Amino acid sequence: MVRLAHRGAYDVALIFSQDQDLSEAADEVRTIAREQRRWIKLACAFPASPASSNRRGIDKTDWIALDRALYDACLDPRDYRPKQRER
Repeated sequence: MVRLAHRGAYDVALIFSQDQDLSEAADEVRTIAREQRRWIKLACAFPASPASSNRRGIDKTDWIALDRALYDACLDPRDYRPKQRER
């Protein structure tokens, strides 16, 4: 998210997570936007239901509460981590 903001690759980032550690990245993206004199919108989508205990998005982003079925349908199942070499 930060690298692509530096490159000017997006104007809107929709993050599918509630991980508060990402609020630091949101701060960095806002700094990049100011330095580049451009607008970047950051939003956090998360599953919400009456049974959910966490009804908050990532700090310093707009929050978009989605029902669980829609949230799950939007998730990318691909594992982007580098493959480990077999020894």
